Order: sequence, then structure tokens, then C-alpha cells
Amino acid sequence: MADINPNLVNEIVKNVMSELQSRGVVQRSAMKTTSQTGVFDDIDDATNATIPAQKIWAQTSKETKAKVIAALRKAMHEHADEFSRMALQETGMGRFEDKVVKHHNSADATPGLEDLEVSSWSGDKGLVVEEYAPYGVIAAITPSTHPIPVLLNSIIIMIAPGNGAVFNVHPAAKNVSAYAMKIFNQVIQENGGPANLVSMVREPTMESVDKLFHHPKLPLIAATGGPGLVQAAFAAGKKVIAAGPGNPPVLVDGTACVNVAAKNIIESASFDNNILCIAEKEVFVVETIFDKFMQTMKKYGAVLLNASQIQNLTAKVFSKNDKGRIVTNRDFIGKNAAVLGRAIGLTISDEVRLLYGETDANHLFVQEEQMMPFMPIVKVKSADDGIALSVAAEHGFQHTASIYSNHLKTITKFTRAIDTDIVVVNGPTLAGDGGYAGEAYFSHTIASPTGEGICRPRDFARVRRLATFNSLQIV
Repeated sequence: MADINPNLVNEIVKNVMSELQSRGVVQRSAMKTTSQTGVFDDIDDATNATIPAQKIWAQTSKETKAKVIAALRKAMHEHADEFSRMALQETGMGRFEDKVVKHHNSADATPGLEDLEVSSWSGDKGLVVEEYAPYGVIAAITPSTHPIPVLLNSIIIMIAPGNGAVFNVHPAAKNVSAYAMKIFNQVIQENGGPANLVSMVREPTMESVDKLFHHPKLPLIAATGGPGLVQAAFAAGKKVIAAGPGNPPVLVDGTACVNVAAKNIIESASFDNNILCIAEKEVFVVETIFDKFMQTMKKYGAVLLNASQIQNLTAKVFSKNDKGRIVTNRDFIGKNAAVLGRAIGLTISDEVRLLYGETDANHLFVQEEQMMPFMPIVKVKSADDGIALSVAAEHGFQHTASIYSNHLKTITKFTRAIDTDIVVVNGPTLAGDGGYAGEAYFSHTIASPTGEGICRPRDFARVRRLATFNSLQIV
């Protein structure tokens, strides 16, 4: 019998199955999904593809890992405009020019292999070395607010220690996410990494989230989202790195430079229409400088709303669901200030980046994380009152806060009382996350609920120790 060419047989079978499927003889759901793009129809197929890929990646040289990560950064830069345009079109949130900045920042400022420093100790009893090792495959959730910056940031900080990742992206950004996932997988393979090291389900649902969280072979969950999602992650009974909500307060005391405060707050709070969780959400201003602060906000281009207009906007933005909980109208989240203005009968230019107005401390715009370019300003009697109200408005999320003051004792008291992962002094809250806006490393995953703060590769790694007893001391 002549030798059978297995490649020819495989090709014939593939062609026959394709023909049968096109005729409806074989249903697509009955066929096992295979992919080299990281995008799968079923969460189990995605997981089953990424698990063996991660095992290969864990044994891949550091030189290749560095090459892959550098290529991913380059790809993000090359596609920044395209990703931004697609995300804006699909989600309807934010400003194109700000999204472009976010994509470039994610590429440049996300830490990689350099974060995984080796530690060693040498003494009379021997030599100890500690290195960072992978967990395996991580179950990851991404939001709709900045889908591709979060995706790339997560990929880099997760694969740097040797992990793989399976993503359940937000349904409102599934198309741009799938497009980016295919590009990132191609880049990984072209530079020496395995196919499907990172993957996602094409049609993300709550069912796929549940399957992902409870998969027995995924030891770690990285969840970015609201309280419900974080609660679901904890319920899976695994190690969780959770990035929860934020409602960053700002305190401006009587010693502050009003010009600096107003300018920074406008630029930072209006960035991408306030959809970043780190962005300023409410401002408490000491009464001695309140009027001057309000005038200065106007000088730098913010548009002042009166009490009636604020009341009208509030009624359109907030409502109660059938469980009596306050919900935010998604039609206003991440929209330009001009859109908010039109909703209350104002005609303002699209160049206007922020609306603002005076409210009391219990106002819904103060207490809720609204994520739109309206800034409630609350007059307070003293810095101490402002500190107390800031703590109340932050709700114990332990996320982000800022203070404008030139009084060290007030700054110290505020920082201790607010107890957030990030406190910014005399600057925009965006500076607290490093990257383009500030110093130090950057991440879109700010894990306040689980305590990691601004996440980096070492947060997604196990620490392994090698101890040689009474040997290998070279001195």
C-alpha cells in the first residue's frame, strides 16, 4: 500500500466538512471551534486554547517575551487612531482626541518585564533568591469605557510574568475588542509567542462571565467593573484582583491657588468626558474663596449652570429602577458637554469641555459616580468640613481623591482621613496614575477593593523562593 499523506487527508476532510456545513448538513454549533486569532464562539473553547498556549509561553525566553511586548506596544501606537474611532462609534462615549491619547499612553506607560525584579540575600546560612512566577491563565473582564487601552494594559501586565488570559469583554465594546484581539494575537505569533496566549469570547454574556469565573483551571480573576461584577468575582471562591468604582472628591481650601485648581480640574475632569474612574467627580470649596473659584472656572472655559438648569439635568440623568436604586441614564454617560446642554435647552459649542454649578453635599451628582462632564461644586465652611464631606462622598471606595492647599497640616489631615489608594496634591487626579499625566508606572486596573492599588506585572505573579543552605556564598 502506498504511503498516505496525512496533510492531504486533513485538507480533504477540512474541505468536505466545509461543504457539508455550507449545505446545512453539519451545524456550526456541533463543530469544535478552532482559532489562531484569539476570538472564539464559546468560552470553553477560548479557555481550552489558552491553557496550552500559556504552558508554552511560561517556558519562552525572556528575550522573546520582551520582543513580543515591544511589538504589542508598537501595534497599539500604529492602530491608536483606528481603535479610538471604532470605540467611539461602538460605545458612543468620550472624545476622539482624548481616546487617541489614552491608547498611546497605554502603550508607553504600562510596565513590563522591568517590573519583575529578582531579589536575593546572602549570609552565613546560605543564599536565597526570589523570582516572580506565573499563576497560569487569568480570567479577565474589561469595561466599555476604554476597552482597548484596558485590554492592552491587561495583556502586558499579565503576560510579562508568564500568564495567559481569557477575556470576557464588555458587550458594548465587543466588536472593537475582537478586532484588536485578532491584531494582538497576530503580533504575538509573529514575534515568537504561541497562538491564543490571550483570547476572548465573541459574544460576551453574563453566562459566559459565570463560566469564566468558575472554570476549574483558571486560578485568578481580574475584574474591572461595578459592585455587582466585583461581588460575582469574589463569589467564585478564587484569588481576585478587583478594580471597583470610584467617586473622587476634590477639596480646595482657603490657601489654594485658585487659578491652578480651576484649570487643572477642568482639564482633568473633562478628559474623555469624565469616563475615567480616576477623574474628579465633585469639588468642595471653602467659602472664603468660593466666589472667586466659580468665576475662575468660567474664565477657563467651563459653562456655569443655574439651580433650575441643574435640577432639570438631574431629572434627565438620574432615575430609580424597580428595586428603588438610583441608576444613571446611559444616554448621557461619556457624552460631550454640548449634549448635556441640549438636553436642558442650552445651545453651546462642542468645544466646551465642562459644565459646572453649585449644589449641596447630598446632591445626586455629588453622591453618584455619574461619568459625564458636569462638575458639582459644594460650598463648605472650612477645610475640616470639606474633609468630612469628601470622606462621605468617596463612600469608602478607597480609590482616588485630590486636594488643593498650601497648608501642610491640612494636606496631611486630608490624606489620612480620605484613605484612598491615590491622593493627588495640587494637581489633576489623572496625574495620580502616572503615565503621560504624571510620574511612575501606569495601569487601567486600580485595584482598590483588593488592595493592590495601581496594578503592575508583579501583582499577577507568584513569588517563588530558592534557598541554598550553607552553600553558594561567593564571598
